[in-house]
Amino acid sequence: MSGYTNKKELTDAIRKSFVSYDKEFDDIDESEKDLLKTGIDKTPSQNLSYHIGWTGLLLSWESDELKGLEVKTPTPEYKWNNLKELHNSFYKSYGPYSLKKQREILSEKVIEILTWIESLDENTLFLPEQRKWATTPAKWPLYKWIHINTVAPFKSFRTQIRKWKKI
Repeated sequence: MSGYTNKKELTDAIRKSFVSYDKEFDDIDESEKDLLKTGIDKTPSQNLSYHIGWTGLLLSWESDELKGLEVKTPTPEYKWNNLKELHNSFYKSYGPYSLKKQREILSEKVIEILTWIESLDENTLFLPEQRKWATTPAKWPLYKWIHINTVAPFKSFRTQIRKWKKI
């Protein structure tokens, strides 16, 4: 996992990985958004829905904690051992939208995350145990939670969608 040393490195990585990921959808026809291809576990729509769901959860964890609410990750309805059903809920929620609309929603979420990062001081972002929702035995700082819900999947899912397009 990347070890960023400042906000600019993190926000630059998010922007770069998101732009590269998003561009992969430029030449996918709307009629193929739900097409599952052999060897690929997600359709283009599911691929986008996954990201909309996780970026939305990340933002909701932060928002809820700041409101004084108890945050249950990943959600009150789904535990970490039931991620398949959580992902299915993302597909059900966002799958009916067009690829264009899904891309718009995801872009808005990414902008919200970048704005959130800019609002944080360096200690909150880079020191562990700064948020109750982010406190784990691994003692990850917020930036790692942000990375695993943005940069890392944007890169790996870009590879998936590129493979989908070649088949």
